[in-house]
Amino acid sequence: MEGDGERLGCAAFDPTAPAVGATAVVLHGAGTSDKERMLGLMRDLAAHGHHAVACDFSGHGESSGELGDLSLKRRFGQARALIDQGVPASDELVLIGFSMSGQTVADLLAHYGPRVTTIGLCAPALYPRDAWAAPFRAGSGFTETIHTPGGWRSSVALDTFRAYRARAVLAVPARDEVIPPEVTEAVAGALAEGSDLTHLVLPEAEHWLGAWFRDHPEDRGRFVRAVVGE
Repeated sequence: MEGDGERLGCAAFDPTAPAVGATAVVLHGAGTSDKERMLGLMRDLAAHGHHAVACDFSGHGESSGELGDLSLKRRFGQARALIDQGVPASDELVLIGFSMSGQTVADLLAHYGPRVTTIGLCAPALYPRDAWAAPFRAGSGFTETIHTPGGWRSSVALDTFRAYRARAVLAVPARDEVIPPEVTEAVAGALAEGSDLTHLVLPEAEHWLGAWFRDHPEDRGRFVRAVVGE
């Protein structure tokens, strides 16, 4: 698939149960993450009647581009390309994001509005407003901006989550060595204002829930059941 000037490697699953008219858009995190970690989750969602799609963001996996040229803004654009090209126009959207893609889910939620009927946030991160357009490469200001104490409080994601009024699932490890607890508390508090929130705490998991769900089908199943409302 072409999107945002890049060739994006994608994966897709058709429903293996009666279709429910919804597509799950599964978005991987930063660093070495890619869509391959998401395949088991996507299969499980397909078994509950969902289409499921995912892509490698540029600089990851099978996609073109350099990781240092990626940004939160470009992640949003690439995820939009995945949805606009890969999701039936009549389908509702189930947005699932890991770590950095918690911000991307919020950006997509603001863009697609009531078409989004469920969000799943897995150890989500928040980012200052000023970091959104900055490339990830050294010297761009991105790293300095995100390490500003309390800077995450300016994230537009929190306002988006406060305004959301449908199903939300927040899955977190009991102890996250990457995301500060006050970030998780802020996300939970924002979602609790209006959404139908399920808060899953995974006692043995680490921050990298994509890899955790890949290797721990019981916890993955708990998450999937919460997402589909069982």
